[in-house]
This record gives sequence, structure tokens and C-alpha cells, in this order.
Amino acid sequence: MNVVEKPVEGLSRSYGVMVSATELGEALEARIEEILPTLNLKGFRPGKVPKAHVRRLYGKSLMGEVVEKTINETSQKVLTDNGLRIAASPDLKPVSDMALVLEGAADLAYDLDVEVMPEFDPVDVSTLTLTRLVYTPSDEEIDAELADLAAQSRTYEPRTGKAVKARDGDQVLIDFLGRIDGEAFEGGAAEDAEVILGAGQFIPGFEAQLVGAAPGSDVTVRVTFPADYGATHLAGKAAVFDVKVKEVRAPSEGKLDDELAKRLGMADLAALTAAVRGNVEQDFAQASRFKLKRALLDALDAGHDIPLPPRMVESEFAGIWEQVEKDRAGGQDSPEDAGKSEDELRAEYRKIAERRVRLGLVLAEIGRRENVSVSEAERSDAMREQAMRYGDQAREIFDFMRQNAQYRAQIQAPLYEEKVVDLILGRAQVSERKVDKETLLRDDDLPESVTGDASEKPAKRTAAKAKVKASAEVVEPAAKAEGAPAKPKRVAKAKAAPASNA
Repeated sequence: MNVVEKPVEGLSRSYGVMVSATELGEALEARIEEILPTLNLKGFRPGKVPKAHVRRLYGKSLMGEVVEKTINETSQKVLTDNGLRIAASPDLKPVSDMALVLEGAADLAYDLDVEVMPEFDPVDVSTLTLTRLVYTPSDEEIDAELADLAAQSRTYEPRTGKAVKARDGDQVLIDFLGRIDGEAFEGGAAEDAEVILGAGQFIPGFEAQLVGAAPGSDVTVRVTFPADYGATHLAGKAAVFDVKVKEVRAPSEGKLDDELAKRLGMADLAALTAAVRGNVEQDFAQASRFKLKRALLDALDAGHDIPLPPRMVESEFAGIWEQVEKDRAGGQDSPEDAGKSEDELRAEYRKIAERRVRLGLVLAEIGRRENVSVSEAERSDAMREQAMRYGDQAREIFDFMRQNAQYRAQIQAPLYEEKVVDLILGRAQVSERKVDKETLLRDDDLPESVTGDASEKPAKRTAAKAKVKASAEVVEPAAKAEGAPAKPKRVAKAKAAPASNA
């Protein structure tokens, strides 16, 4: 093998690789020798097929195997011998005529183009000064949470009296059959459906037309499915439902006492109160960490001016822009984007992509230097936790995750990122400041590195812009630091459809 490094600029590296036809021929002969004992051809005893006959029958296909193996091995050797930490999958371009190579009549020659990780010294994290915002919930807030819990635990009992009619907030037991243009449609019928009037369980207008209905009555409900309804074959269409009201039930407010606590699996009201307080405090603790992490990422972003691998940035931008276009197509574009040209929007979102890549490289380099890693046990625990959300299918889902390399990388990336963040926060100078709830939960403005204007305060972010705050903004490069496969596919944000049994 002969390798020649070609002159390029920046983070690009280019190598010309040549493997002689003689070397390929020797590899072909070795491959033929390897398969000879296993060949069973008509007219020959097992293992006694002449090599010339094998070469005549299978030479070209076997040479294809040899060439493929040679390219894989030589390209990997180039990367290893040059100590390259690649930022994206190498680009391989054949130079020789591959038809002649497969015939053994030409040398194998190709160019190997790669982008590498930038070499830089990360900021000394012990010099970072950060503030953790903290909020302690009051007893009144805990009482309000308990009151909501009691309200959610209310029961419903049949209304009694001479003239029973359904009221807003009542629960009605109904059978219904829906029709569009006189024809019943799939999913438009149910028996013994329990509907709380005013709760918004069904499509707009359905529940309101049942207010005033008496037990045993028949009600015709006329509604129009929303234009953005989840089932596209129903979206925007007018429907008529024949509804049989079988029972009207009045709400019975749940009492905040030991009995309620026991129904919820707690020993008594004191235990329930402690559990609710713990949950509320945990929610605020998570919000506090979110703010602190955002401040850390902003500091790391501002503290590093490093070259970025163009293909990595382009890949990140493509994913973000795809989400932006989906949001715009779905009518979810934000007011801040109104009136901007596509060129302006592309420039703004490219800054977001650059920030994400820059942060990923910085965290990856800090983690690499500190030998941060994610253990198999940690990956398994995370996969098991996610699989448990699927109930009876948990085991099947867990096995799928464990056997899928791409999903393992998807699980590993945020784990790796959080471990690096924890390491930095453990060394940085972190002080605490008590704030009110509104301050802790307030959305942060986009950083100046993204907006170009520190005073800009966007009213609403699109899904893509919101991602500059989320952990996913640094997942890909952090994953690559541990040799993980290419980044997992991004899951587009699901659009919620109006609740309905129909």
C-alpha cells in the first residue's frame, strides 16, 4: 500500500491511497485457498477443485470481496497511522477504473477525504463562576397540590330526583354512533363511554350538547372535526352522532384524609403530604439544574472560539432546518420569524447549529481528557427505565434497545453529556441565589451568539430554537467522543390531536 497526503486547509485531510494489482492478486489467491476446502462442485471431489477453475468461475466476484476488504482495512489503517480523530464519516472517491481493478488489470487507487476534530485546550473549568437559582415551595403551594389531588380523586354517583338533568361537570354514561354524510365511520362508535361534561375529552362542541340531557334520553350531537385533527380522513368534516344517555352522575368531591391517602397507596395523610412535597421539591430542583446547566453551556459557548468541522455543522443545520420547515408547514412558526426572509432565517438557524456543534466538541474534549465514560450497566439501567414505560411490552422493548446499536448510541449520548456536565459543575465555582418561582421558571432569552443581539427577547421560540436550551444540543459530538455510531435519527415533535373517542 502506498499513501500520499495531499495539501488541504483547515480541518480537512485528504490522502491518496494505492494498492497494487500484484497485492490484490496475492490477496485473491489467498481467498481462493481459503474457500477451496469448502467447495463442492459437480465433477470434482470435495476439496479437489483446481484453483484455475475456481478463478475462472468466481474470480471476479471473489476479487470484489478482496477489493471491499482491502478498502476497509487500508482506509482504517490510514486513519489509525495518522492518529486522526474524525468528525464525520470519511468520503471515499475511487480514482482507478474499478472494472479493470476487478479484472486484475489495474491498481486500486482512491482518495480518502476526512474532517477531523479540532485540536484545542478547553477552558479551565475551575475558573467558571456560576449561580444556581433555588426556590423552596411554601406550605400553601403544597396544600394547593394536595387539594388538586383530592379533586382529581373525586368519584361520581348517579343523580337522583324527579327531574334529573346533566350539568356541566357531571359524568354521563353514553352509547354513541357517529356518521359522516350518512355513513358510519371507523372509530365513531362506542358503548358505555364515560364522559365528564366540560372536561374536553371529546372534540369541541360534543360535550356541551349533552348538558341538560336526562337519563334514558336520545340526543343528536352535530359537530365538525377540527381542521388539524389527528385522523386526516376526519379532519374538517361535519359529523352527526346519535347518543343514548344511559346515566347521569354527579361529582362527589374527594376528601383530603387518611382514606384518600390509602386509596393512593400511602399509609396516611402525613405520608401523602410528604410524598407530594418531595415531588414538588424535585420538580423545582430539576428546573434549578436546567437553569444552571444552561448558564454553564452559555459560558462554555462564549469561552471557546474554535474551528468547526463544516460537514458536522451542515449535518446539524440540515436536521434543525428540517424541523423548522415541518413547524412552518404545520402552522407552528413563531411570531419572531414573521417577516424574515428565508436567507435571514437560514443564517439565524445556522448559528444555532454552530453553537450546538461547538458545545458538543467542547464537552467531548473535556470528557476525553477526564476519561469520562458510560458503563454498560448505566446504559442498561437507562434502557430498562425507558422500557418500563411500555408495561407488558417492557421486556420486548428492552431486548430491542439492547440489540440495536443505533439506539444504544442514542441512549449513551445524553448519559455521557450529563456525566461531563456533572464533572464540570463539581469543579466550577457555584454559588446559590434564592429566587421566586416566576424567576426560576421563566424562559431564558437566546444567547447573543445565536441572536447577534444581547437585547433581543423573543416572545416565542420555534421547536428548533427551543432546542438550544435542551440537552440534545450537544448530544452528537459527545457521543462521537466515545466512538459511538453516527447520531440517531431526530424524532419530530408530535402534534397533539384533540381528545376524542371518535
